[in-house]
Amino acid sequence: MMRTITPRLRTLVLLFLAVTGALLAGAGPASAHAALTGSDPSQGVVVTKAPDQVSLTFSENVSMNDNSIRVLDPKGKRVDLAKPGNLSGTTYGVQLKSGLGKGTYTVAWQVVSADSHPVAGAFTFSVGAPSTTVASVGDQEAGGGVVGWLYGFGRYMSYAGYIVLVGGAAFVLACWQRGSGVRAMQRLVVGGWLTLTAATLWLLLLRGSYTTSGSVGDIFDLNLLGQVLQTKTGAALVSRLLLLAAAALFIAVLFGAYDKREEEEKRDLTFGLAIGGTVVAAGLAASWAMAEHASTGLQPGIAMPVDVIHLLAVAAWLGGLTALLVALYRAPADAPVESAAVHRFSRVAFGSVLALVATGIYQSWRQLGSWSAFTDTAYGELLLVKIGLVALLVGIASISRRWTGRLAAAGVTEAETETKAAEEEEEDEAAEERGAEGTKETVKASVATKEASGKAAESGTGISAAAGISAASGTGVSGKATSADGSPERAAQLARQQSAMDTARQKRLRDADPHRFGLRRSVLAEAGVAVALLAVTTVLTQTEPGRTEQDAKAATAAASSSSASSSSSGGALTLDMSFDTGGTDGKGVVRVDLDPATVGSNEMHVYVQRPNGRAFDIPEVKVAFTLDAKKLGPLPVNPDHITTGHWAANGVQIPIAGDWKVSVTVRTSDIDQVTVSKNAQIG
Repeated sequence: MMRTITPRLRTLVLLFLAVTGALLAGAGPASAHAALTGSDPSQGVVVTKAPDQVSLTFSENVSMNDNSIRVLDPKGKRVDLAKPGNLSGTTYGVQLKSGLGKGTYTVAWQVVSADSHPVAGAFTFSVGAPSTTVASVGDQEAGGGVVGWLYGFGRYMSYAGYIVLVGGAAFVLACWQRGSGVRAMQRLVVGGWLTLTAATLWLLLLRGSYTTSGSVGDIFDLNLLGQVLQTKTGAALVSRLLLLAAAALFIAVLFGAYDKREEEEKRDLTFGLAIGGTVVAAGLAASWAMAEHASTGLQPGIAMPVDVIHLLAVAAWLGGLTALLVALYRAPADAPVESAAVHRFSRVAFGSVLALVATGIYQSWRQLGSWSAFTDTAYGELLLVKIGLVALLVGIASISRRWTGRLAAAGVTEAETETKAAEEEEEDEAAEERGAEGTKETVKASVATKEASGKAAESGTGISAAAGISAASGTGVSGKATSADGSPERAAQLARQQSAMDTARQKRLRDADPHRFGLRRSVLAEAGVAVALLAVTTVLTQTEPGRTEQDAKAATAAASSSSASSSSSGGALTLDMSFDTGGTDGKGVVRVDLDPATVGSNEMHVYVQRPNGRAFDIPEVKVAFTLDAKKLGPLPVNPDHITTGHWAANGVQIPIAGDWKVSVTVRTSDIDQVTVSKNAQIG
């Protein structure tokens, strides 16, 4: 039987197709971290005449300052003039001094990419002939060092503050409205606000040094702060501070006027707070989206709203989880979190996970672009770790949902227990009232006894008779005095003791509940995994996306091929070989340039780069030439270290023409070493 397609179903199908088409139609070149795609002079080239300027071409527009491009002569002195400028499109350049001598020059650059992250690199070129150089640009990654660590810590705390602030407020408003009067919940949400505010100010202060010198002394440089305020990231941080002022008003209402309202009055205020809180929370999330990965590259118009939804879902889940943990452990015994509130949060968390999965799939596709990027890039590897942690978190959450179901099922029994406890309290109060009435009767009896004893004294009976009557009634003189002592201080002390005893009894009953105890443990485990997940996410937001890294590799390979082709026409030879010694920092690419690649004397340059194209030093590089057809070799060559990631040797002798095997041995530590090789026609 065929089913009729309803208008609603048809609308949903068309909407799905439209969104899918928009995603696919928007696919095109993407970038996030800027990558150097070309330079003039190019890396490693030997020119006969000193150039008038040095130009760099990037994969996207970048931000520069006075020190973004530095050119150093063989003695390490700067030979660039004025401030770098935009020459055309994504090409930037700097003028050089006239009359430059022969030797090897170092070009060091550091720029800020469109996604707010600093990117740096260096390369060399030679005038006349290569030479040794004392110029050193170090091997510190852009945005690294102490300032980089402090900036990363500030980012982590800002994410944590946002999650606790938004998630905690959402938990109170949507799941446990009674929590607005609980001091522990108030401290949690206010603590999230204070953390986010302090972290934002901290990032604003660090930003100038983070994107330029990386010096701790520049943190308090007001000139750098003024420059930061004129950037996109500075505007985003200032916007965040303004939204935090609105968030402070929201918190004041939530834990002030809202808590004091009656249940009927709360309904209208709840709707208003929900709308206002959502707007503020989305605005805070947008302060990240507008200045980072989502704001540049592929489909920013879609990526930024998706990023906002992703952050809201993270806050609702992990922040609500933190609030639930506080409620389970710190809520007062006379106002514990109800099973209904836990059940409501379970539904919110489930919806948040669905939103995270949907937005996460889109973000992964946008930032990676291919399956190979999962294992071939640092971003992909971190993303795999994040996916694993999310899967673990969902697994633990499923256990929490089971405990939630058991707690809800036990809600009736719990209510009966509370009713029984209330009845017992009423009986105790009634007994106390009866005791008080008995005391009054005893006092009356004592008074009557006094009168009787007075009469008895007249009749010769004496006080002993009155004492006997008092003993029979169970009071006596001292008992009368104690019963009659009704001071307010003593009554207040007894009331406090009774309240403490009641609270302790309720806490024992609450903690003895196996369902609540099991839920506590599972939620605590979730929170532990969430802390690790947040750390990985923070690092991920500062890592070059896999799609960009692969594009940069492709651009570098294309530039190398172009250089090799042009060099081959003049007899030069260029070979690129990837290596992996298996140790720490053991992956990279080694490049061998042989000029003129003919029989006789040759000039050789060796370059060692990380997978992202950045030059770096290793303890040892050795080259050997072998001609198997003639059983000649290996002929060893030990090049001299020139500068960071650059070795060179002159007078490399190739005795005869043939298909030579060029072997390069790289050693990255005392024990980690590997030899890679390629064949090439020489001569």
